[in-house]
Amino acid sequence: MNTAEHVHFIGIGGYGMSAIARVMLEMGYKVSGSDVARQELAEKLAAKGAHIYIGHEPEHVKGADLVVYSTALSRDNVERRAAEELNIPILHRAQMLSRLMNNGKGVAVAGAHGKTTTSSMIALVMETCKLDPTFIIGGEIVNVGTNAKAGKGDYVVAEADESDGSFLQYHPAIAIVTNIEPDHLENYDGDFGKLKSAYVQFLSQVKAGGKAIICTDDNDIQDLLPQLQAGPLGSSGLLTYAIDGEAVYKAEDIVLGDRQVSFVVTHLGETLGRIKLSVPGRHNVYNAMATVITCLEAGISFDAIAAAIVDFRGAKRRFQVLGEINDILVIDDYAHHPTEIQATISAAKATGKRIVAVFQPQRYTRTYFLFEQFSKAFSEADEVIITDIYSPAGEQQIEGVNSKKLVELIIKNSNKNTTYIPTKEEVQDTLIAKAAPGDLVITMGAGDIWKAADGLAKSLRAKHGL
Repeated sequence: MNTAEHVHFIGIGGYGMSAIARVMLEMGYKVSGSDVARQELAEKLAAKGAHIYIGHEPEHVKGADLVVYSTALSRDNVERRAAEELNIPILHRAQMLSRLMNNGKGVAVAGAHGKTTTSSMIALVMETCKLDPTFIIGGEIVNVGTNAKAGKGDYVVAEADESDGSFLQYHPAIAIVTNIEPDHLENYDGDFGKLKSAYVQFLSQVKAGGKAIICTDDNDIQDLLPQLQAGPLGSSGLLTYAIDGEAVYKAEDIVLGDRQVSFVVTHLGETLGRIKLSVPGRHNVYNAMATVITCLEAGISFDAIAAAIVDFRGAKRRFQVLGEINDILVIDDYAHHPTEIQATISAAKATGKRIVAVFQPQRYTRTYFLFEQFSKAFSEADEVIITDIYSPAGEQQIEGVNSKKLVELIIKNSNKNTTYIPTKEEVQDTLIAKAAPGDLVITMGAGDIWKAADGLAKSLRAKHGL
């Protein structure tokens, strides 16, 4: 890798692409990029010296030594075609990230849920404890105010994306798998077995002398243990953690609170100490356990980890408090899978407030594969609102897969107080009219439903002169 190179990113405004672009810019590369609309992350890159184009045009790639694209980009994109005609090397985002990660001590965080929060926690603890890591994360760390940084230390912390198989590009020093779920099966021929085999391969690619950190409370990870122990890692390369089952590291004496949680960490039965988090929920205990083990492996003391992690305020769109006005708490969360929805609502219940859960399904394929699981995910909410499915550009609609049908199933399987409201604008109007003191309104989804929560919070502030 030559820092005199000019690297052009097609679709630079997304979290994953902007994070890599930011790191390369800070490393001294000349960076340019294009996107279909102005994005906040792209604007931040422009302020640091990147050249940002709005719209895609063939001439944007001229002069580039390397072009980077993401999975979301169609193969017939005009800039990608122009790069091919000009014989400019073209790399997928994961290939570019693998260059950065594989050259250092990579910490790759994989799993169906918890990737962004866990990698953010690790980055913050390493940063606070003066390891000066490079980090590339799919969500903004609230404490730090960015999703990426080029550090001068040895560690490179990043999410490893299983959705399209791109995590198989990485050969990290530490690999983490938080959990495994049958999601993104459209990229695995609809075969959950193929997805699980990909996880085994990912973990087997850990560098010699490295570690795989895995949560054995997850049944699918538990099923893979014999394969992993028989593979290149062996038993000595596996570090397990759990709350309920047996593991090398255990979380015990969990105390759940309003937007906080604490627990005791034990290692082979010996107490290391108590961890206190300023984010809620049992699911964050799992995220913090992976963080603690990773940072211990990096040479940080338990006491230093505990002192740093208590300051973690979350990642953007991960149980993010948008406002607390007139005793109405407005929260937004990225939860887009049934397991995540259940965990998020459960964390919200610890506040003692009345829960109004708003969910925007994302992708027809995910909704199709997980209809039944989605229908059972809302039992702990007091009121549920479901919007139309948010579908990425180019995804084909699947006949019979729609939000009205999902509402019918939720009413049947988990929550009778469920309503279908098609658009985020109508949702926002409904919430403004109905939200009352003592309510916790939480929007969930990987699309743009956050705008309804943001609009509600702004409306409440204006109404109360704040």
